[in-house]
Amino acid sequence: LGTITVAIGISGSGYRNPPTTYRIMVEGGNPTVGSAGTFTVEGGHIKDVFMSPVGTGYTHTDVPRITFDSPVGYDDLQLISSSTGIGASVTVDVGAGLSISSFKLNNIGYGFTQGEQLRIAGIPTAFIAEYNNGGPVLGILGEFDALPGLSQQNVPFKTAEGLSSANGHACGHHLFGAASAWAVVAIKEWLEESGTPGTIRFYGTPAEEGGSGKVYIARDGYFDDVDIVLHWHPASGNSADAQSSNSNKSGKFTFSGIAAHAASAPEKGRSALDGVEAMNMMVNMMREHIPQESRIHYVITKGGLAPNVVPDEAEVYYYVRHPRMNVVDELFQRVVKAAEGAALGTETSMSYEVMHGNYAVLPNETLQKMIHKNLSELGGISYDEEEEKFAEEIYQTLVSPSLQLGSQNMIKEYAVTHTYGSTDVGDLTWLVPTGGFRTATWVPGTPAHSWKAVASGGTSIGLKGAKLAAEVLTNSAKDIFLDPKIIEDSKKELKMKQGEDFSYYPLLGDRSPPLEYRLNK
Repeated sequence: LGTITVAIGISGSGYRNPPTTYRIMVEGGNPTVGSAGTFTVEGGHIKDVFMSPVGTGYTHTDVPRITFDSPVGYDDLQLISSSTGIGASVTVDVGAGLSISSFKLNNIGYGFTQGEQLRIAGIPTAFIAEYNNGGPVLGILGEFDALPGLSQQNVPFKTAEGLSSANGHACGHHLFGAASAWAVVAIKEWLEESGTPGTIRFYGTPAEEGGSGKVYIARDGYFDDVDIVLHWHPASGNSADAQSSNSNKSGKFTFSGIAAHAASAPEKGRSALDGVEAMNMMVNMMREHIPQESRIHYVITKGGLAPNVVPDEAEVYYYVRHPRMNVVDELFQRVVKAAEGAALGTETSMSYEVMHGNYAVLPNETLQKMIHKNLSELGGISYDEEEEKFAEEIYQTLVSPSLQLGSQNMIKEYAVTHTYGSTDVGDLTWLVPTGGFRTATWVPGTPAHSWKAVASGGTSIGLKGAKLAAEVLTNSAKDIFLDPKIIEDSKKELKMKQGEDFSYYPLLGDRSPPLEYRLNK
């Protein structure tokens, strides 16, 4: 078969959601040139390779599927980390018996460095790609995780996939990562062509959705030498507001009880589910006595399997939010006390695990005003006839949409705003001057984390928004590299907003990354 080279693409949610499918291309051997396909990884090993005859020199008459169990695990190969689509790749030799006989890392494509940067902060799917031409260091973020239960086709009505547990890009991170990588390549080429001193660094940052991937990367010092960080996010409108956010901390609370027959021997049982329900009741009563900017929400992730068995294990997953990090910590401890009280009252035992923690976003107006200028100069997004029809059909499904059709053509006026959501970008904004913006990758008025966002994000509407984002990032990077005052002023602003007594401590503490936080074991 020759060699398998990981080229682009990753499907799945969070850090890892086996089995994960990767796009591949085959070089050398037979087939000889540029054939493409996919392989799957299960249990840390390559299982299936499926080739499509799209390249030149493909000699097979039938499209083959090859099944084998490789002797080398994908963590050892760092296959996930290497599928950047911007030149970094992993090549494995497929030998006799369809086994992997050797592998090597390639430094091909756009001159990005690899090696030890392919697996960072203990996260197999986190990586850094860099072009170093001296000068200031600019970091650009690329997210790529999806959300469970939101699989959806690119059609203006809800499809059956949305009812399953399959993942869907309802926050547009597929566009986020792709457009950021697009911009990084354009910036690198401009640095080369213009001879401008500057280092451009692409951060592949997984698990924003509840995993705080960037926090671990920041905690381990990978942003310490960065002068400015830029990012963007898919949305239903175009804006570059100086927008703050809520801080956030989450935890999984596990109750353990005693199983028994619920009818013939209930007195011998102690229900773990009772513990969860008692905790939820107390937390809901607590809501009356917390700051009004707070948000607390939960889902029961385990509650037993049969009504006639007293559940001996149950689990509830909590999020706590507030604009100030110290208040989030205080509220989280009150939630812990409710859990302890619930365990005491139900004669069960309780343990909890902090799953993630994010700082509130600290906006940097020096950067936001510069980004807003570039976004305004490029303008909004125009739909063709087919896109207009799709947008009108999606719009009919929206409940009280916040934007009108046609607003995708416009850029929102600059403003200082606040959102009650949270992001792991927040931690970075307290450590490095950070600027971001949003582009209309979805039909105007579409809420994030909805099937409508998944549907739009897979169409040309999504791609137009991603292209605009790549252009804004590229033009903003040029401004930063050509005007040292932007870096100087943004750092001064950050220092002033941090305050003299600021000392960074991650809300998630010193825990290691929860690589399987999406799995309810």
